[in-house]
Amino acid sequence: MGTRQLESKVFGWDVNFTYSETWIGYALFALRLIMGWTFFYAGITKVVNPDWSVRPFLLYGIPDGNPFTDLWTVMANDWAWLLTPLNQVGLTLVGIALILGLFFRFSAFWGGVMMLFYWVASYPFDNSFLVDYHLVYVFLLFGLGAFGAGRILGLDARIEKLDIVQEYPRLTILLG
Repeated sequence: MGTRQLESKVFGWDVNFTYSETWIGYALFALRLIMGWTFFYAGITKVVNPDWSVRPFLLYGIPDGNPFTDLWTVMANDWAWLLTPLNQVGLTLVGIALILGLFFRFSAFWGGVMMLFYWVASYPFDNSFLVDYHLVYVFLLFGLGAFGAGRILGLDARIEKLDIVQEYPRLTILLG
């Protein structure tokens, strides 16, 4: 098992630590699959339920004291026709992309955006002041994207070898 030294600056502070190349690969791969399954399962259960809608959550699932209650009510009444399929398909596709390591950073970004909406809608939290599992998911997706977890036994490693990506290397911002 090889080890590597990571040197970085975090908030202006020098950070140095040693990590195992082998175990970091397993950990990132497992976390990618777990996050992918979490999104996929949440989405596909909504897709296969013809009665599922965002309306009940937006109207009755928002905790008392949420500062955006009026916004959620407008979204439930005026935008449920759009938000319902976006939520169903978005969660499902993000899950599939994370599992396959396909356009990983792009998918992780949109998964994080969805989780931020859920985080704001869940405030005030039952068991925490600021942090709940939605925010944990946001930062987990950020970390996986920063590490390029889509390249670890994922399709992004193959896509990056395509001529179009070689010709337009900025496309790699979507991959990894």
